[in-house]
Amino acid sequence: MKKYDEVTINPNTGWKSMTEAGKMYARGNSESFLTGDWRTMTPVWDSTKCIHCLQCWAICPDMSIEVEGGKLTGFDYDHCKGCGMCSKECPVGAIKME
Repeated sequence: MKKYDEVTINPNTGWKSMTEAGKMYARGNSESFLTGDWRTMTPVWDSTKCIHCLQCWAICPDMSIEVEGGKLTGFDYDHCKGCGMCSKECPVGAIKME
């Protein structure tokens, strides 16, 4: 039986070395998968309209809204998949999908 915590999965890993069904057993590994290239639409933030209510931050399924000092500062485009939930949630239209 494989020790799953010792298996490293990367683009060069052969199928014989993969964990069963590609399961991930180590914690914190989702940060290393840059899923932003899946995006077909990109959120664009207009800081002049933003009221920093952070409703976008609360709804983002990818934790891609960057906040510092209680204010939105931008997006983590490496992980944002472009779902548009932030744009739909924004009460003042400060986020547009392009």
